[in-house]
Amino acid sequence: MRIPPRITTLGGVAALLSVLLAGGAITTSATAATTSVGSICYSDLPPQAYDTLDLIEAGGPFPYSQDGVVFQNREGVLPSRSTGYYHEYTVITPGAPTRGARRIVTGEEVEEDYYTADHYVTFDLIDHGC
Repeated sequence: MRIPPRITTLGGVAALLSVLLAGGAITTSATAATTSVGSICYSDLPPQAYDTLDLIEAGGPFPYSQDGVVFQNREGVLPSRSTGYYHEYTVITPGAPTRGARRIVTGEEVEEDYYTADHYVTFDLIDHGC
């Protein structure tokens, strides 16, 4: 089950305005995405990621109130999409006193699931076929 988009945004307009006002080079999210998004086989995910993917598919219940919120992609690592396209979910880290750094971010496409172990610095598209 995927959560439908709920909000729209002006997206890159604010970034473009800040570049124009401050002067400087324009870098695109697409460039960041192509250099920062890798891939990972489903079978190589940590066991807790399977639990999270199962909960996403079932529509919950989720262990944290933040699970299912819109992922803003502020870092620009994932392909640029409208606000509401991506949603984030916690992948529990055993022994961590907080939510930890591991997440699954889903897109609206079927099996468009990204895994990050480093709190949005890098992402791997999950290959559900291996």
